[in-house]
Amino acid sequence: MPKGGIILKKMNGILLLVLSAVLLLSACGQSKEAASSAGSTTVRIGLLKNVTHAPAFIALQNNYFQQQFGSNTKIEVTAFDNGADFATAIATNQIDLGYVGPGPVINQYLKSKNIKLIAGANNGGAVLVVRKDAGIQSVKDLVGKTVAVAAKGGTPDLSLRLLLQQQGLKVSMDTSGVQIVTRAPADTLVAMRQKEIDATLIAEPWGTQIIQEGSGTILVDWNKIPPKDGNYPLTVLVASDAFLKEHRDLAKKAVQANKQSIAFIQQNPEKAYPLISDELKQLTGKGMEPALIKAALDHLKLTEDITLEDIKEQAKASFDAGYLKVKEDELDFSSFLDLTLLNEVKKEK
Repeated sequence: MPKGGIILKKMNGILLLVLSAVLLLSACGQSKEAASSAGSTTVRIGLLKNVTHAPAFIALQNNYFQQQFGSNTKIEVTAFDNGADFATAIATNQIDLGYVGPGPVINQYLKSKNIKLIAGANNGGAVLVVRKDAGIQSVKDLVGKTVAVAAKGGTPDLSLRLLLQQQGLKVSMDTSGVQIVTRAPADTLVAMRQKEIDATLIAEPWGTQIIQEGSGTILVDWNKIPPKDGNYPLTVLVASDAFLKEHRDLAKKAVQANKQSIAFIQQNPEKAYPLISDELKQLTGKGMEPALIKAALDHLKLTEDITLEDIKEQAKASFDAGYLKVKEDELDFSSFLDLTLLNEVKKEK
């Protein structure tokens, strides 16, 4: 072979080696990018558009969730109008975790058994307000009257039924007992003003709003509402079984973010009010006056603690009201609570 042909052959070989190396490096880079993309996670958080979900609002406004999850985790937030829609969403894998009243998820748990309660958020926060000219001076005066609650089976509804039971009163559809009707909180303000209802057991800050506009007065304050004189769970943190199985580490970080939020509100209430208002504005298009937020927070107990007895008590009230379509011996919630993450977070402080 001529000398020029040998040189050309060598050069072609070198070019092939260089090209192979370039392709290999490119493949490695793409592989790393793919691995990085595969390693990212989206956490879908649900909550309700209510100031009693303040720990969730602060965790979002102060970026506690993001800080805990890390920059490689994307957060998607879905706001619900009621707890029933939230409970359905988490049971059907539309969201991973979030804040809700215990009533709806107790009901959903008995149906699907695929939800865990992993921490508390706040207790209490509801008041019994009566119309000024309704002639109601005591709970016993509610006989023959109409009392509004936000939703059947919700925590205020169950508290109202317990309160009536304590006074020996019955719920009825006529004037022989107390008539319970459902009204959205905003509609309740109008109904009270227009004398369509006589009273309401309602979560704050709606009770304070009724009082401020002059149409009602508090008959039973938040710290006298059953069960346990206002020290009952109103908002809790729950997660789906699937999320706990696949991302238990992230669920634990959500519990930590919840704990941070509660501590921030307790230690910095004046800083918390505008942040809560800002989150409400993002969720609903409208913020809230600091005075109303303060009234709401003053009428509840922020706490990440919750017990099995708390859940059993609310479940029993829901069962007695006919909302839980199971046999009484099926009210087993030992697998509903998973407080191991909360206990780990407490030990690490």
